[in-house]
Amino acid sequence: MEDAFGHVRVRGEISGWKRAASGHCYLCLKDDKAVLDGVLWKATAAALAFRPEDGIEVVATGKLTTYPGRSRYQIVIDRLELAGQGALMALLDKRRRALAAEGLFDASAKRKLPFHPKVIGVVTSPTGAVIRDILHRLADRCPSHVVVWPVPVQGEGAAAQIAAAVRGFDALPPTGPVARPDLVIVARGGGSIEDLWAFNEEEVVRAVAASSIPIISAVGHETDTSLCDFAADVRAPTPTAAAEMAVPVRGDLLGALRELGFRIERCARRAQERAGEQLAVSLRRWPAREALLAPQRQRLDELAERLPRALRTELSHARAALGNAAGALRPGLLAGAHRRASERLQALWRVAELAHPNRPLQRGYARVEDRAGKTLMSAAAARAASRLRLIFADGDVEAAVGREAPVERPRRGAYLGAAGEQPKLL
Repeated sequence: MEDAFGHVRVRGEISGWKRAASGHCYLCLKDDKAVLDGVLWKATAAALAFRPEDGIEVVATGKLTTYPGRSRYQIVIDRLELAGQGALMALLDKRRRALAAEGLFDASAKRKLPFHPKVIGVVTSPTGAVIRDILHRLADRCPSHVVVWPVPVQGEGAAAQIAAAVRGFDALPPTGPVARPDLVIVARGGGSIEDLWAFNEEEVVRAVAASSIPIISAVGHETDTSLCDFAADVRAPTPTAAAEMAVPVRGDLLGALRELGFRIERCARRAQERAGEQLAVSLRRWPAREALLAPQRQRLDELAERLPRALRTELSHARAALGNAAGALRPGLLAGAHRRASERLQALWRVAELAHPNRPLQRGYARVEDRAGKTLMSAAAARAASRLRLIFADGDVEAAVGREAPVERPRRGAYLGAAGEQPKLL
């Protein structure tokens, strides 16, 4: 069989698609009558322009070989293509419905575009006409800071790099060395559905839907539609239209500012005119100055005439009160009061002298103090102090408490006597 058949082309529906850990891919091609096993080696599978799925109708080009392990023949696929645009559109519709069921295209998740973004990120090819059209249109409308993330827009690995660029813009810190965009444009020029297929891949759609930065999708021409358009916040028919949506017209803004300035000036002038009119009306309704001040002037004249008379009357009353008080203030009364106060003061002084603690010292008594000057009131306190000071009427004497036990002596005035005898007073 291997010698009889060279390269063949087989059309069928993919079934049982799987990718092994080695990178090789295995599948079955079937129609309503037969099934043929197929294999794509790692290098061939990596070069596919689309992601195969079960149920897709394809055309496989390759060589028929036998696999002794199963005693079956198979096709080693060198090229795998979608079987016409109808199959590709069916795959696109199937994927669209699956992603829409997850809520990735919900209108409630769409974000509003910023009115005037300071930084605009663009995900596109750096060499195509698309980036030049976008930059030219932005410069005409409102010059802005643009950050371009260059990516391939078709072919092998394009979808992965487009998705990585969208996620990369979203991951930029607000204060990093590269300015974080306020708005992102994902753009590509026109082409066939196969050329635009990278923007229909699931990883691109999920990256666009998950971005926290508002995204404008401008893929293809006005009649082209991709799944990226559904996931983006706004779809633009062309890349140039995306630039127009991204920023306002600088000339229109300046014109609007001038118009607002004129309106403010007119409003201020009109307010001033109305205030002047209201002031004039109020002034006409106010009474004349002479009419306001005449009663007050008359009242002032009346008070000026009454003031001298009131002062004279008050002075007469004060003199009469002083005359009444002067009769009670006789010199003899003051002298008697002084004598009584002096006698009371002398009596208080005598009591104070008698209560002075040094008064008994004149009669031969002594006061005992410790070295700190505290008066001791008992023998126990004197023994505890050890060193004493005896205060007499004519001076102080230092003393110390002896170590021998004191001899108990009768107190002065005690009664002594033997048993049965009459006590005697010492």
